[in-house]
Amino acid sequence: MIKGDIVLIPFPFSDLSGSKTRPALLLITGPTEITLAFISTQLNRIDGNDILLKPSDANGLKRDSILRLSKLATLDRDLALGRLGTVDSRTLKQVNKNLIKIFKLED
Repeated sequence: MIKGDIVLIPFPFSDLSGSKTRPALLLITGPTEITLAFISTQLNRIDGNDILLKPSDANGLKRDSILRLSKLATLDRDLALGRLGTVDSRTLKQVNKNLIKIFKLED
């Protein structure tokens, strides 16, 4: 698993009351943990930092989805149920730009 992969994982609810198995974009890989961004088909909840993902053979998504970069989680890498696909380099560049903006890493 590498940055840019889309994996299926039980992603926790914001209030930690449970989780739902869903696709997520892999952002950071460590020896025991991975950091991911939530992917949703709820297109009506898009905000300025989200990225629209169209389904493709490469990414493995079945429906138009949004990558919610404001919803991140670090989880045990053994929780990943499998790799669905990967995003293209253009999308990964946009992910990096949006994360710089979200975390206010610009000078």
